[in-house]
Amino acid sequence: MRLSTKILLALNKLFKAPVHPLNLQDEGVMSYAMWQYKKGAETIRYYLEAYTEDDMFKDKTVLDIGCGEGGKSLYYASRGAKEVIGVDILEKYREESAALAEELGHAERFRFVCADAAALPFDSGSIDTIIMNDAMEHVARPEAVLAECLRVLAPGGRLFLNFPPIHHPFGAHLHDLIYIPWVHLFFSEKTQIEAYKELCKTVHDGDDRIAFRISKRPDGTEYFSYINHMTIKRFDRILKSLGVKPIYRHTVPLRPFLRPLCHMRPAREFFTKMVVCVFEKKA
Repeated sequence: MRLSTKILLALNKLFKAPVHPLNLQDEGVMSYAMWQYKKGAETIRYYLEAYTEDDMFKDKTVLDIGCGEGGKSLYYASRGAKEVIGVDILEKYREESAALAEELGHAERFRFVCADAAALPFDSGSIDTIIMNDAMEHVARPEAVLAECLRVLAPGGRLFLNFPPIHHPFGAHLHDLIYIPWVHLFFSEKTQIEAYKELCKTVHDGDDRIAFRISKRPDGTEYFSYINHMTIKRFDRILKSLGVKPIYRHTVPLRPFLRPLCHMRPAREFFTKMVVCVFEKKA
């Protein structure tokens, strides 16, 4: 084991473990799908300063990109949506999402579609509302995903998108097992991977977590494939390249007193908790 990995693991013991759905599921407390459902309101709270739940869901066809096990999608179904389509690239989520839909009584209004969000299998202009909650930082081709969202939106339809930038304290998305803020800024990817694999030995689903997060390049080196290192600067470049502007944009600071830093470059990359945008397709 590398010395840097030993240091990371030692430091990790000094930090308190946050509540994380994968750990709740591993401990038998709650399924990931049910956790998503219970946290559904939190996925839209940033939009409610400007829009109502009826604006977003009532009698609408809703597309939830990066739905996971479908808990969020089913929460949206409970808010009056006509139909909710959950899209995820992992087929394994189909069974879990269908089971929860039956349990909650929303099976008739929900369907799971396994697809790449960069090539959505839907007709142009067929979707009223798209939710991209914590998904922009995971997709492999964000430019293509945004273009597809605009294609499938109906005239007057809206895309609600929020993401934490990569330099967020937990932007590495490893805090199910690594609790050190900004760990990805202090340690190399190789060290993080070795430490994460070691910590995965402490949980029942460790192999699944490794398979989900880590891939190999053609030369055999490992990397975190589930994250695309999305920064605010990169996001703005993507919007410019596509020629689109949000009709609503809000920056959520890590703490209220840090708000001024969220409007300063490059500090905003490190002290922004969430970038929140709404896009509307012209009628």
